[in-house]
Amino acid sequence: MITLENVTKIYEDNGAVALRDVSLKIGKGEFVFVVGSSGSGKSTFIKMLLKEVDPTSGMLIIDGMDITTLKRKEIPYLRRKVGVVFQDFRLLPSKTVYENVAFAMQIVEASPKMIRRTVPQVLSLVGLGKKGKAYPNQLSGGEQQRVALARAIVNKPPILLADEPTGNLDPDTAWEIMELLENINANGTTVVMATHAKDIVDRMKKRVVTMDKGIVLRDVMEGGYDDEA
Repeated sequence: MITLENVTKIYEDNGAVALRDVSLKIGKGEFVFVVGSSGSGKSTFIKMLLKEVDPTSGMLIIDGMDITTLKRKEIPYLRRKVGVVFQDFRLLPSKTVYENVAFAMQIVEASPKMIRRTVPQVLSLVGLGKKGKAYPNQLSGGEQQRVALARAIVNKPPILLADEPTGNLDPDTAWEIMELLENINANGTTVVMATHAKDIVDRMKKRVVTMDKGIVLRDVMEGGYDDEA
């Protein structure tokens, strides 16, 4: 599903080495935590999977597609395969909950009929079936993150990236979001989550990839935040 082969990323503006010769495989249907301190390379790893940054060298394959050779006009096709949820939600404040989720379908040119049928189903899935007419500023942080999750999965991408999705949430709400992510994963979606949340990682016992100064320090199945390989 996701393969990195000898991937290095050096930022040209300051010469910083964000990733150093990283090789990693993530299979279909896996749930993988990517952990590490600030500057470890987590954010660059996530941005690379979205093709927001390109490797300096190496190969990156997503769902059979070598994205290092993609032309700009082909990037939207990649992003149909990859849903993403951020720490700061990134909802459109002038649109309702329904419209925020529908917008993701409009971008991929789904039919109005498909949108009308699918959006209510996905909102119900994330527990927001009665919130479709609300605006983001009328929602709690947890509800906003649920909208972001609905938007990320509405086009049924095979891969979901979550970049610190619980970072702005209280512990109880964070666990509600993690239960949703686990349910999404149980339905076959590959989930890759970058996080600092030690308690979540330790409790869930998923695969844990630990990064440090641009390298993969540990890769542990059913691991914890500080496990040794």
